[in-house]
Formats: sequence, C-alpha cells, structure tokens
Amino acid sequence: MVNSGSSSGKKSLNTVTLTFKLPYYTQWGQSLLIAGSEPALGSWNVKQGLSLSPVHQGNELIWCGRVSVVASFTCQYSYYVVDDNKNVLRREAGEKRRLVLPEGIQDGDVVEIRDWWQDASEALFLRSTFKDVISNGTENSKRELQSASLNRSLDPEDIVVQFIISCPRLGTGFTVIVTGSNPQLGSWRAQDGLKLNYVGDSIWKANCLLRKSEFPVKYKYCKISEAGVSSLEFGPNREVDVDLSSPKPSRYILLSDGALRESPWRGAGVAAPMFSIRSNDDLGVGEFLDLKLLVDWAVDSGFHLVQLLPINDTSVHGMWWDSYPYSSLSVFALHPLYLRVQALSDAIPGDVKEEILQAKQQLDKKDVDYEAALSTKLSIARKIFKLEKDKVLHSSLFKQFLSENEGWLKPYAAFCFLRDFFETSDHSQWGCFSQFSKEKLDKLVSEGTLHHDIICFQYYIQYHLHIQLSEAAAYARKKKVVLKGDLPIGVDRNSVDTWVYPTLFRMNTATGAPPDYFDKNGQNWGFPTYNWEEMSKDNYGWWRARLTQMAKYFTAFRIDHILGFFRIWELPDHAVTGLVGKFRPSIALSQEELLSEGLWDFDRMSHPYIHQKMLEEKFGSFWTVIAAYFLNEYKKEYYEFKEDCNTEKKIIAKLKTSSEKSLWLEKEDSIRRGLFDLIQNIVLIRDPEDSAKFYPRFNLEDTSSFWDLDEHSKNVLRRLYYDYYFARQENLWRQNALKTLPVLLNSSDMLACGEDLGLIPACVHPVMQELGLIGLRIQRMPSEPDLEFGIPSQYSYMTVCAPSCHDCSTLRAWWEEDEGRRSQFYKNVVGSDDEPPSCCTPEVVHFIVEQHFVSPSMWAIFPLQDLLALKDKYTTRPAQEETINDPTNPKHYWRFRVHVTLESLLDDKDIQAKIKDLVTRSGRSFPGKKLECAEESGEKLAKVQLNGKP
Repeated sequence: MVNSGSSSGKKSLNTVTLTFKLPYYTQWGQSLLIAGSEPALGSWNVKQGLSLSPVHQGNELIWCGRVSVVASFTCQYSYYVVDDNKNVLRREAGEKRRLVLPEGIQDGDVVEIRDWWQDASEALFLRSTFKDVISNGTENSKRELQSASLNRSLDPEDIVVQFIISCPRLGTGFTVIVTGSNPQLGSWRAQDGLKLNYVGDSIWKANCLLRKSEFPVKYKYCKISEAGVSSLEFGPNREVDVDLSSPKPSRYILLSDGALRESPWRGAGVAAPMFSIRSNDDLGVGEFLDLKLLVDWAVDSGFHLVQLLPINDTSVHGMWWDSYPYSSLSVFALHPLYLRVQALSDAIPGDVKEEILQAKQQLDKKDVDYEAALSTKLSIARKIFKLEKDKVLHSSLFKQFLSENEGWLKPYAAFCFLRDFFETSDHSQWGCFSQFSKEKLDKLVSEGTLHHDIICFQYYIQYHLHIQLSEAAAYARKKKVVLKGDLPIGVDRNSVDTWVYPTLFRMNTATGAPPDYFDKNGQNWGFPTYNWEEMSKDNYGWWRARLTQMAKYFTAFRIDHILGFFRIWELPDHAVTGLVGKFRPSIALSQEELLSEGLWDFDRMSHPYIHQKMLEEKFGSFWTVIAAYFLNEYKKEYYEFKEDCNTEKKIIAKLKTSSEKSLWLEKEDSIRRGLFDLIQNIVLIRDPEDSAKFYPRFNLEDTSSFWDLDEHSKNVLRRLYYDYYFARQENLWRQNALKTLPVLLNSSDMLACGEDLGLIPACVHPVMQELGLIGLRIQRMPSEPDLEFGIPSQYSYMTVCAPSCHDCSTLRAWWEEDEGRRSQFYKNVVGSDDEPPSCCTPEVVHFIVEQHFVSPSMWAIFPLQDLLALKDKYTTRPAQEETINDPTNPKHYWRFRVHVTLESLLDDKDIQAKIKDLVTRSGRSFPGKKLECAEESGEKLAKVQLNGKP
C-alpha cells in the first residue's frame, strides 16, 4: 500500500484508505495504473502512478489498487494501460476524473472507488458539437450546483453508497433518480427513488445510507421530466455488493457508473462546398454570409449539421487551378473568394455599389468563374479599403484581431506581397527572401515602407472574412446547427507554411494515395509529406495551432485522408502519377532479407524492364521512333530510359519541348501513357535515401517485369508483397497514429470524423474506435471486400453514412453511368427483378436516401445534390454537371454551383417537408425536437410505469 506522504509530520490529520477497482480485460504483457494530480498518484507522471493488480471475480477481471491519504484528499486522475516498463499503451477517453471524498469520513475508514473505463464514444457528448450547439440552452452547465451530503451520523452496520452518473444529454427540466430493489431506492417506484444532485460537468451524485444486511442491491438510473414522465435507462439491472468477509470492509462505496444508458443519439446533415452555394446576394460564388440561409434551410429540413469543404486560401497560381480547395496557400488564412464585399462598409459610394450590381449580373453563371469572381471581389474590396482603411485599422476590434492572429497573419500578408512582387509562389525563386526569418518578416511588414498598404490590405481582407464567418458560425450555433469543417491532409509545396516552417516538411517528396476505387493509377496530390519527427519536438505545435484556429468557427471537423496519420503514400517529387510510391513510415525489405530469399538481381527488379517486343506491342511501327528519342539499347533488344527522360516529369517535359515533337503531336497522350507504363514496369522500388532498402511496387503482378521472372522469384515476391502491405506494418502504423491523432483530438473541443476510404490497414478501425473517431461509409465503396454495395442497416454506430461524396459522382450520375451496376443494385439492394429505370427517379433516390436515414450510423450526411434529386423539379440539369471533383484528373476545375438559389429552396416547403419526414420517421434528432420525446423510437421500449419491478 502506498502512503501519500501528505500527512508527514502532521499525525493529527485523519488518514483513510482508498481502494480503486476497475473491470478491464488486458492482453498479455499489459497492466493498469492510475496517474493523477497529487503525489500519491504520481503527480501525472505515469511511471510514478499507482499500479493496479488483477483479481478474478466471477467472469470479470478487476484491477485493484490501494493508497493511504488524508481525509481531506481531493484529486484528478485517469486510468492508463501500460506495458511492463510502464510505457503508456492506452489512456481512457474523456475528461480527467475528479475525486472528492464524502463528508464525515473518519480516521481509518476505507473508501472503495468503483470505476468503469471511460469509453471514447461516451466522451463525444461532452464536446462542443453537443454541449454548445445541439444541446445549447438545455445543457447541464445551466443547472444549479448542489452537494451530495448525508443527514445523519453512521453506526457500525452502515455503509454509504455514493451513486455517480454522467448525463451529458439530459435536457432542461429533467432530474435523475436511482430506483432499485431497496426501500431506500423506492423499491422500483420512481416517485420514491433516490434523487440525485447535479454537481457540475454533467455529473449527478447522491449518497445513500444502507445497512450491511441489505446487500446486494439491484438498481437502475431513471430520468424524470417536469411533467413526471419517467424513462428508465436501457440494459440490465446494475448491482452493488460488499465483501463482508474482509477484516475491514469498505465504509464508503463510490459507484462511478459511467454514462446514463440511453438509446443512441442520431442526427442528420447536409454537405455542400462553400463555393457551390447560390444566393440572391452573392457575386458568382457562395459566400460565408450565405451560410445563414443554408442553416435556415437545414433547420426547416430537420438537419442538425452543415458540412463544408476546406475554406482556406488556395491562391498559389493566380488562376483557376487554385479552385482545388485541398491545396492550401495557408492553413490559417480564409479564402478571399468567400468575402461579401457589400458587407465591408455601411458607406459604400454609389459608383462602387453600381459596380457591384454589374458584377452580380456578369458573374451569375451556371458554374463558378473562379478567376473572374476572385479578381472582381479583390478589386472592389481595394476601393472600399482605400476609403476606410484609417477607420478600420485604428479600431479596437481590428487591433484585437491583429494581436490575436499576428503569428500567422503577418507571414501570410508578407507572402502574398512577395508572391505578387516576384510573380510566383515558388519561394525558392525569391532571392534573399527565399529563406524565411523573423528579422526579414519584421522589415517586410513594418510601417513606413512603400508597400505597407499592400500588407494592410491583406490584414483587412482576413479581418472581414473572420467577422463574416464568425457571424455565420454564431447564427448556426443559435439555431442548433453544427458547422462541420474539413482538415486537408496536405499543404501546397509553395505555401506560407512551407516557407515559414520548412523543416516540418519533406520537400523532395509528394503525397498521394495508392490505386483504389477512385483511380487505378493511384493519386498524386503534389503536397510534400510531413516530417513527423521534427513536428514531434514541440508536441505537434503546428497541428495544434491549426485545430485551435478551426475551432473558432467550427464545432465538428472531417479529417481528410485519416489513413495519412497511420502512414502516408509517399512519392518522389519527380512523379506525376501515384503508382510508384511507398508507405511512410514502413518497414522496408532489406537487401539482406532479399538475398536470404534467393533474390539478388536488384538492378533488374528496380529498373524499368523494357524489351523490344514490349515496344513493338505498345507502339507498333512507331516503336523505332520512340526508341531513338527516349531510350538507349544497353544490350541486344533490352532498353533503358535516357537521362533526360528517366522520370515521369522528364517524360512530359520532353514530349512538350522536344524539337521533334511534331513527330508525335497527334498521339502525344497515348505515347505518354505508353512511356509511363514502361517506366513503371518494375517490381521493387529502391529507397532513394538508403540503397540497401527496397519496397514492392504496388500491384506488381500487373507488370511484365514480374511475369518474366523465374517461378521461385515470383513466389518469393508474392509472399513479401503480402507481408509488406498487409502484415509487417500494422503495429508500426498503429503506434504512429496513436502518437499524432490524440494531439489533434485534444487540441480543440470539436467532434472529429475521419475519412477512412481506400486501402484500409487492419489497425485503422480499432484505433479509430479507441480514440472515439467517427468513420465514413459510402454505399458504393463498401469497406467489406466481399460486398459490391454497402448495407446501411449494418453500419456501426460510430460512422457517418452517405450515398455519395465530393470525390465521386452524385447519386443521379452514378445511377445513370453504368447499366450493369444499376441492374445489380436494383436486383440485390432494391430487391426487384424488374428492369430498373434508366434515369434516377425521385422514387429511386427516396429509397436510397431512406436507407441511410434509418441506418444505425450516428450521422447521416447527404450532398445537397442528392437531396434535391428527391424532386423532379431539380433534376433538369444533366447529372454529370453536378459532379464536384474527378479524382482521376489532377487539374480538375472545382466550379460546380447549385442551379437554384437558397432563397428559392427556402420557399419550397414541399421538399423541406419530404426531407423532414424522412428525418422524423427515422428517429433522428432534429432542431426543435422536444427533449421529452427525444429518442422516443427507442426509449419507448424502456418506458415503464415503475410501479413494480422491471
């Protein structure tokens, strides 16, 4: 038994013994301990914490520990799973526990603390999504705090049981009682049960004085409305017993019973890119203030959530390429594209107002004209800035904004100035400014320079974007609508962040994804990969700052490509496609390992394997021209690429710039594809940083290089391929994610959802479950390999389900683009042998959408296009035109605009009623739903008269 040391030299202080008990099943080599805020529990040093020992009780494994403390002892603490060296393997989720001992404890008393491991999914309801938005106005924080005290002294046969329950979803006007088998608990009559007191942080407590002879006691928690309606919690009866055979049994039992067992909360939402929204006031593109209209429509349709794509500035190239919202110029700055210029001032001159009206007419097009919309807004904003810059820049609100954001805002403004001055965002071309320093920055942004107004204009734009988005965010919270943002996995290599923090990025690499549903050649996003080792030195401060910034506006966020936090698909910076990459981190195939397996010809396997017969098959009679200009024959009928075209980027450059390009001008695309096939015809990738390490090329059996090997080599490579991609990395990737993801989750109070599509390692879903991360399920991309279509009714609770997303075709387009797939879906999912309609009718849309509404998923979130397809009126536009992104095209123009204004949608009560009917009949929560009826689709099963034993 450990002594706290708190009473050293103070023998007059009463001491008590604390006994901690927690049921938890561990694996071999794991144990539990408690670390807390006081020396008795290690002062948060886990290695100094209180170690627990396992005891079998029936079918349970109970971890127990004892410590002696003073009677006035209070602390915070948490449970940890550790290995034999006390390295943390897992920490329980949620807030730190707070221990306050009951009043009246005497010297020598034993206090038994019975806890349950805090599950991450339970802790979600303590995040701002629920606490500050969905339950806003009804949250527990508005309750009057009360104490849980006894009203008489104890005799030797008395045992004090303190009931403790967390009720984060409890509505205003509700109280919590304990009812059970004992008369003190009302003998299962709710009206006579023990009323609990609210003590803060969603916790309810009450002390109950019981006689030793009355144990064991069965009980349940129950919530009661002001109208007297009782709702008993789900699940089996709880039970408390005491060990009377102990020489000194516990005098006090603190029952920390976790969370009230209620039916799972389920909500719904709508997803739309910010740029796609159309309103009567916008200038050719959606604007932050339009979100207020979208929130109103969401509320009227029964939605608790509005999801956006990334909204950060992407102005890298100064052209429509910047429409790609996942390639950030700055992870902190908001995009000027979403500015409402009419809201910049209350005193806009008449000529500028006229210019705005003309711009509205010119930019009111079917799709977003990215370049025109952005340049027009900035031009108008500069005119208004010149008129009111002194007023704004000297205002207290602006000065406060600048002070709170100068850490990112000043480098951003300086970057924009230098980008425009040098006419490139490639900061390596900026001469003496290519290397960032604080001294250079201070000079660039100092007052008195000729360009200071240009710097201040960037401040001014960001200030107003902040004001406008903050106004929309506050409006959404007031309406009980969650704004969900998007956290891109990468940043542009020519960005403010790579300029200011170059050591955080591996600038000679690119990020992408291996071949998957979206692209058989993989994807190359072009972003540099992260230097996680360097980022860890300040506990991932750059990431923490990103999340803190996002949380100013959002109460939930999507982690783009969450697999990248386990491992990232890393490509050399000279790659164009995403095929010939490797995972980072990963355990490579060593040269020694390959030699031991009988593989030795590393140049043969890691260099492009090009035989003359391949050239003849791929290029026909033109093969001799290809060989002459792109290849060298290093031995008879075997070729290698020339130095000036031995990478994908070099191939493209030579095709474009060669003096002989007229020879292949009309077939340039097919020649490029053929040359790419040749350069990718390898089975091993040699590590550019360590020539004794190799990685199996993805889908190596698709190459002729593989099939021309001997049988022994092929069998060895097959086995090593499977081991590399599906076995040897799992523990490494798990540990990598558990280092980085908790930092993101603990950096803000937002609800986190992870986009976990693609090639999913086995470790991903267990880690997400452990951390309380909500996954994504798209019906046409099932995570189960044996399914053609996902089954929404079988989705797990901790998921977001959706019929489509921005990275694939809409529901209508998907239905219409493949007749065979459509027939399979109609037969196997709809359950009809009839010929399916060639067009995706509102009836088909209703069927698919309803499948998602009634699924067990915590959230059902629908692209706006899929919802509008519920009504014929909104399906006149060709379905393919509603596609947001084509992942197979790295230069896709992100410009889709909804073809109807939000004002018109708000006037269409019919479609709102259709959608809200789907929400209500599915049992999902919606804004304005009375809490007395909350979850009634499930809770009605548990509602009882409570006038007898349940």
